[in-house]
Amino acid sequence: MIIHKKIRLFFLVCVLVFLTVIVFSVLLRGNEARASSPYYNGISGYHRAALCFNVDWGENYIPDILSVLEKNEAKATFFLTGRWTEKYPEIALMIRHADMEIGNHGLKHLHPGNMNYEENCADIDAAEKIIEETLHVRTDLFAPAAGEIDDNIIHAAEDKGYNLILWSVDTIDWQKPSPEIIVDRVAKKTEDGSIILMHPTENTLAALPEILAVLKDKNLSPVTVSEIIRDKAEKIKKND
Repeated sequence: MIIHKKIRLFFLVCVLVFLTVIVFSVLLRGNEARASSPYYNGISGYHRAALCFNVDWGENYIPDILSVLEKNEAKATFFLTGRWTEKYPEIALMIRHADMEIGNHGLKHLHPGNMNYEENCADIDAAEKIIEETLHVRTDLFAPAAGEIDDNIIHAAEDKGYNLILWSVDTIDWQKPSPEIIVDRVAKKTEDGSIILMHPTENTLAALPEILAVLKDKNLSPVTVSEIIRDKAEKIKKND
């Protein structure tokens, strides 16, 4: 009888241990998925919108874009490719000295969706090295070229210590629409916590003062991507 009780107790303990392992595994997978998921936006309640510029060309317009941002006391994040930073170090330093945030946009604006995990890691590393050597800043935000996203990209960014950044408002300014169309896209889609994607084009420069006016009318402060995602992370932490 005593032996039977011990056997039943043993099996009960085993079952409890097994269930505990399953629960913790599920929780861990959930946290890992959340940590590696890309950021498309921030979170509402902070009256902010993030401006980001993906840069692999357009250096002629960047000094004036910086002037507009500084004049309006606006911040933005500039995602730089390694090859562009290497080719235009003076302009890259101008962005840094304007106290704008710097992000990683890969080495040569290749298609990360066509790369395997190791190739994506190498692409991030190569751009990071050039940016750090040129600007003396360690990047921790990665915007994949063309917004391409898959498991290889997600895991590479996460393993390299990067937050993966996409967007919720796409100006599609690389197609060179009129400044009015660019402003209209921002006005229609931007809300509290939005991440607004732009590029350094002539029409984007022309539209930028009005874009900033739209944000002001919406009671949204133009900030960096880090500020937006920090707001989101803090709110998630409070709710856990």
